[in-house]
Amino acid sequence: MDEEYDVIVLGTGLKECILSGLLSVDGLKVLHMDRNDYYGGESTSLNLIQLWKKFRGSDKPPAHLGSSRDYNVDMIPKFIMANGALVRVLIHTDVTKYLYFKAVDGSFVYNKGKVHKVPATDMEALKSPLMGIFEKRRARKFFIYVQDYNENDPKTHEGLDLTRVTTRELIAKYGLDDNTVDFIGHALALHRDDRYLNEPALDTVKRMKLYAESLARFQGGSPYIYPLYGLGELPQAFARLSAVYGGTYMLNKPECKVEFDEEGKVCGVTSEGETAKCKKVVCDPSYLPNKVRKVGKVARAICIMSHPIPNTNDSHSVQVILPQKQLGRRSDMYLFCCSYSHNVAPKGKFIAFVSTEAETDQPEVELKPGLELLGPVDEIFYDVYDRYEPVNEPSLDNCFISTSYDATTHFESTVIDVLNMYSMITGKVLDLNVDLSAASAAEE
Repeated sequence: MDEEYDVIVLGTGLKECILSGLLSVDGLKVLHMDRNDYYGGESTSLNLIQLWKKFRGSDKPPAHLGSSRDYNVDMIPKFIMANGALVRVLIHTDVTKYLYFKAVDGSFVYNKGKVHKVPATDMEALKSPLMGIFEKRRARKFFIYVQDYNENDPKTHEGLDLTRVTTRELIAKYGLDDNTVDFIGHALALHRDDRYLNEPALDTVKRMKLYAESLARFQGGSPYIYPLYGLGELPQAFARLSAVYGGTYMLNKPECKVEFDEEGKVCGVTSEGETAKCKKVVCDPSYLPNKVRKVGKVARAICIMSHPIPNTNDSHSVQVILPQKQLGRRSDMYLFCCSYSHNVAPKGKFIAFVSTEAETDQPEVELKPGLELLGPVDEIFYDVYDRYEPVNEPSLDNCFISTSYDATTHFESTVIDVLNMYSMITGKVLDLNVDLSAASAAEE
């Protein structure tokens, strides 16, 4: 332990593991510790007995649910955009060789009380029951504009500077109604609230393009992929990667007390009476509670079911987004469902999550609109957790703290945090221009 490291990473949550992998690949000497005896921190994956212990306080789940080890229930379930930043990071580090992905069956949106497939292309827009006949034509024109848009080719801009024109102005040009704007903004561009309407349209157009390109990638019913056996595989894959590059992992290290010098800069981490010296610390909020503030909380329900979510074409894996406006809320609600087809439950069983940014202290009541879409459930667990963000100044104390995971059921916001932290730690921007085909071989 009494060695000196460039970086000590505390906690084996997904963000910390990605960073530890990236920094190891960069040639830094990394020590990675966790107070728990398992990988994953907040974003761990539990079998049935562990799930029962956490939420029911006993280790005797009912026999009819099947074998405990057939369950891999992710505590922070999120789908991965097939062409998104996370896949680029995975390929950049070559960690894909340890993982097997499978396409996600469906991507749906809740609109006027019903669940609909998200139309992502001009052809799908024409077929979608979300819009009337005239609206479909207008939407088709807008989709074609987005598909043809190329940032570097002014001929495709139709005279609009999308770094100046707001999303609201761009949409007004095509005459789309609020209902259409709602599913485009929240289910295609994956915005979490409506602030984007007053921001430059370029970001939204890029997000829509990412969705359509990801959808085309695997010819499936959604733009998302998910690892077989669940997300718990990711931290372990990064741990292997880090080890290949000489990084050291230590689980089950109590305390992990961060030590500071007289200038307030981090100088090491002490566990069990031994101090490892370091120049920088990377950690989740739980390791430096006095350098973070609470910014909100996530309410969610975890359900075990014996059927897919109704009205999703019998999808064995699916995301449904319920935009805030449809529910009269300030934030979106998300449904996530996965099953034995991704090896996260025994045959015939489905794991569903309903999550949202909590606006009250009653998760049961607040999550009702999402739960009502699930149909009968075998078991249900409610959970509320606080979200924290760092308030320290990393340039002064050399502590780089990740933000807690949000309620979204896709990875886009998580990766943005990781990439920002990487730039702060190393002073450089991660090059994500990679050959995307490297991740598709493991598709089936």
